[in-house]
Parts: sequence; structure tokens; C-alpha cells
Amino acid sequence: MQRNYTDKEIVDGIRNDEKGVLEFLYKENFHAVAYFIYSNSGSEQDAKDICQDALILLYEKIRDNSLELNCSVKTYLYSVCRRLWLKKLYYKSKYTGKIDEFEDVFSTTEQADAEEKEKDFARMEEAMNGLGEPCRTIIEDYYIHKLTMVEICEKFGYTNADNAKNQKYKCLMRLKKIFFSA
Repeated sequence: MQRNYTDKEIVDGIRNDEKGVLEFLYKENFHAVAYFIYSNSGSEQDAKDICQDALILLYEKIRDNSLELNCSVKTYLYSVCRRLWLKKLYYKSKYTGKIDEFEDVFSTTEQADAEEKEKDFARMEEAMNGLGEPCRTIIEDYYIHKLTMVEICEKFGYTNADNAKNQKYKCLMRLKKIFFSA
């Protein structure tokens, strides 16, 4: 039979290297995290990886005394998992919705920072949508898909990589103008 831990026992158990605390946290939270990740283009392996990454972050914050909990450990861990998965999806360019659809439970400062970042993501998405072609594709190819300037040159038929680089710069300046005027 598995023991149940209070939040204080979890924090104290991690600080004291008590065996079973992290295993308890993993088992207690995995299904909720997995459901969220499955619902958002993820696999079981993705859920395992994200849950383990979140546990490592929690462990490190507790061990170096930098964690200020303003919610339950379970809520905090789930929020970290969601944030990690959304970040991973953003970088994989699979997530096309708005990040602010998912409200996380953070401390007031962390939530304000998260809300500001979410607004920035939404503004960037709006700016990218207003950029038009071929600029949008050039920016995505270079910054998201990590194509080289030579590959972009060939894809768009520029005479050389310097011309492609010049076009990318113009597109980036246009994107900045749209982003900061929004």
C-alpha cells in the first residue's frame, strides 16, 4: 500500500532524501499530466519525459531553497508540466493555438511574468500572421526550422546567400515593426 504525503512531508522528504517521495509524486501526478499531453499532440513517452523533467525542477528548487509554494505541490507540479509541454510544442511548431487558453497556478509574480510572456506570444503570432509571404516562411525557415541561408537561397531562388540574408533582415525589421506597433 502506498503512503500518502502532505505537502509539508513532501518538501521535507525531498530535503532529507526520503525514499519514496518522488515516486509518490510521479505516480500521483502522471495520469493528469499524461491526459493533458495526449490531448495536445503528445505520446506516452512525451508524458513520461515531461513529468520527470518537472520532478527534477521541483527537486532542485526544494533542495536549493528557491521554491515558494503558494499552492499545493500537486498543483505546482502539474503547472510546471503544462508549461514545459507548451514550451516544447511551441518550439516544435505544433502548437498553433493561444497559450493563454491554459491558465496556470503560480505565485503572483510568476503568474504576472507568465501572463506577460503569453501576451508576447500572442502578439508575436499576430505579427507573424500580418507579415505575409515570403517573409513569414523565411523567418520560420530560419528561426524555427533552422535552415541555413544557402538552403533558404535555393528554396526561394535568390542569386546568392547574401541576398537571402538581406531579405531575411528586411523581413525581420518588418516583423519587429508590426510586433512593436501592435
